Amino acid sequence: MIRVLIADDEAMILAGVRAILESDSEIEVVAEAADGREAIIAAQRHRPDVAVLDIRMPGLDGLSAAEEIIATLPGSRVVMLTTFDEDDYIERALGGGALGFLLKAADPRELIAGVRAVADGGAYLSPAIARRVIAPYREGTRTGVVEARQAVAVLTDREREVLSLLGGGASNAEIGGRLHLVEGTVKGHVSAILLKLGVRNRVEAAVLAHRSGLIKP
Repeated sequence: MIRVLIADDEAMILAGVRAILESDSEIEVVAEAADGREAIIAAQRHRPDVAVLDIRMPGLDGLSAAEEIIATLPGSRVVMLTTFDEDDYIERALGGGALGFLLKAADPRELIAGVRAVADGGAYLSPAIARRVIAPYREGTRTGVVEARQAVAVLTDREREVLSLLGGGASNAEIGGRLHLVEGTVKGHVSAILLKLGVRNRVEAAVLAHRSGLIKP
């Protein structure tokens, strides 16, 4: 069972998110919060597998709450849920360690898919967000392509295979199934990849994989 905390300052949104998530028999909403501080307290009390946080909330915002939850509860993963897709929100959320970024206007199935993927050790971005994050690197409008290729070159052949699948959004279990590896071995490869690439999380590794050309458009 995936234990989830949800936080939003709008009661109707909270009720809707709960209803969507609990339509999946493997997801249980264990706590709700109406602002960032409540979310932090609830996370410390219930220690959810995944915290789904609205970005804009009164008092302490969702981004600040996410940073605190990630820093103090490393077993809890964070998905940001928002109406907005501005680049500064995206960059701060992902840079702060969030593993998911979903738009409220997205298909409800994306919410379930995102929570399940993040709970399983993967990362999930709404397609609209993924295009915003990845497109500039594909188009060559940002620097660092050569550096990215040099970074990826230090990986072993197996690690590049894992990174390629990780960059495509696969969870550890899915990577293991594709490469015929046990999940513990995949986790070891992912940890080695993050260390060698000098990145903080799977999302940054995925972006680097796209930037280097390891994953083709």
